[in-house]
Amino acid sequence: MFEIIKLLLDICLFKKGPQNLPPSVWLLRVLVLVDVCVSFLMLSIHTDWLNSVLQAIVGALLVVGFSWLMLYLARKWERFVQTAIALLGTDALISFFALPGIASMMIGTGALLAFVITIALMIWHWAVTGHIIRHALEQSWTFSLGLAFLYILGTYQVMALLFPDVIGVK
Repeated sequence: MFEIIKLLLDICLFKKGPQNLPPSVWLLRVLVLVDVCVSFLMLSIHTDWLNSVLQAIVGALLVVGFSWLMLYLARKWERFVQTAIALLGTDALISFFALPGIASMMIGTGALLAFVITIALMIWHWAVTGHIIRHALEQSWTFSLGLAFLYILGTYQVMALLFPDVIGVK
């Protein structure tokens, strides 16, 4: 498992792409579970456990669904497992790094610094998602960052639609 974490970190540092990951359905299942757990930890900081669980599960389903749809439309569905592993794994890794910042903002200590770090991590996550899409679809950086932005925006919209009270939308 250490090798997988190292590969995911290398993807986060733009040294490798999803094609370097093993096309293992077992690993995909494990990373769905890991992503749900890390997302649950992050979400449970500011909402109840049931909403945290539901949002974490929906979030993982959105990642998997987006990966499948994107690759299906591009007729590169054979890259699905590796791409989904990369997106789930890097999301879990970056979210794990964001946990202290989110917790600091919630309790109010060092809130400004935590906010700046959290924004930096969000931009990094966007760039990493674009990097993965670029390799998966063999497209330009501009196209991939645009698609990553639309994916992140779409995910936020779906979550706001499904969980309006939790997201803060009235």
